[in-house]
Amino acid sequence: MTIRVLFFGMLKDLTGRSEESIELHDGAPVSSVFDRYAAAHPRLRDLQASVVPARNQQFCGYDTTLADGDELAFLPPVSGGSGYSHRVQENGNFFALTREPIDSSRLARELLRGEDGAVVTFEGVVRNNTKGRATLYLDYECYEAMAIRVLTQLGAEIAAAHPIGRIALVHRLGRMEIGEASVVVIVTAPHRKPAFDAALEGINRLKKTVPIWKKEYFADGEVWVEGEWDDAVRVPQTTPHPADKP
Repeated sequence: MTIRVLFFGMLKDLTGRSEESIELHDGAPVSSVFDRYAAAHPRLRDLQASVVPARNQQFCGYDTTLADGDELAFLPPVSGGSGYSHRVQENGNFFALTREPIDSSRLARELLRGEDGAVVTFEGVVRNNTKGRATLYLDYECYEAMAIRVLTQLGAEIAAAHPIGRIALVHRLGRMEIGEASVVVIVTAPHRKPAFDAALEGINRLKKTVPIWKKEYFADGEVWVEGEWDDAVRVPQTTPHPADKP
C-alpha cells in the first residue's frame, strides 16, 4: 500500500523533506513509519516523546493501523500562533487562517449582537526579542487543512462551555514583522466575565492544540521555537513488534 507522509516545523528541517510517498505492507502501524525515519535520522528518536502523529488530519496513536491512500503527518510541539486561506463560519462564530493583517476591530463588529454587553479581544503580537536576543521577524507555518478543523472544533467546545454570544479564532501564517498580530481571539457575550474566561481559554488551548509552528529569525541565525502539546493531545509511545516493521 502507498501512504503520503508529511513533516512540519523542525521535523521538516531534521529529515530534509516536507513530504513523500512511501510503500508499506498492508496493516502497518504508524510506529513502523516513524521507525523508518528515525533509523535514518537518530535525532528524531530523541524527539519522539513530543512528536504527535495525525492520520488523515486527525490526531492518532503510534499503534494506529494505516490503510492505502492515508495521509500521515508527524507534528512537533506547537508554538503558536481579508485574504483568508481557510475560513469557517459556524453558528455565527468565525475561524480562519490568513497571510494578511488581521482587522480585529472589523471582525469584532461583525460578531457583535444587540444583546451583547461585552467584547473581549486578545491579540498576540510579535515582540522584538527573546530573552534579550534581538528578533528580526518570525515565520509561521502550519498543517493548514488540519489546523482549520482543530480551530473550528476548539471554538465550538468553548462556545458550548461558556454563556457567550460568539467567538472568533484567527491565526496569521508566513512572515510576521515586529508589532504585528500573529493570532487574534475575540469573544462577544452579554456579560464580561464569561467573555474574559472564554478568550483566555481560547488562546491557551489554541497555543497547545492547533498544528502551527513558529521559526524565529535573529541577526546571527534562526531557530524553530519549541512549544508543547496539550495533555489531551499527547499519545502513548509504543514500540512495534519486529514483524510490524517494513
